[in-house]
Amino acid sequence: MKPNFEAMTNAELKAYALAHRGGDDDLEALRVLVSRRKHDSEAIIFHPPKNKEEEQEQFELFKRIVDEKTRKKTAD
Repeated sequence: MKPNFEAMTNAELKAYALAHRGGDDDLEALRVLVSRRKHDSEAIIFHPPKNKEEEQEQFELFKRIVDEKTRKKTAD
């Protein structure tokens, strides 16, 4: 009989997926676990750069973001 993954807690789902690695049930347990994940509204997604120029632009943007967050944390 297949477990009711929707009724399991996140901890139970993680434990189940780890205990049943390699089977079809572990994928279903992981699907339910991932579907419960909350979206991070502050997340910034960096796509792989297409060339060196784009890579440098992304790196500079990343450095600015880190600097801003660091300054904000030290001010709090």
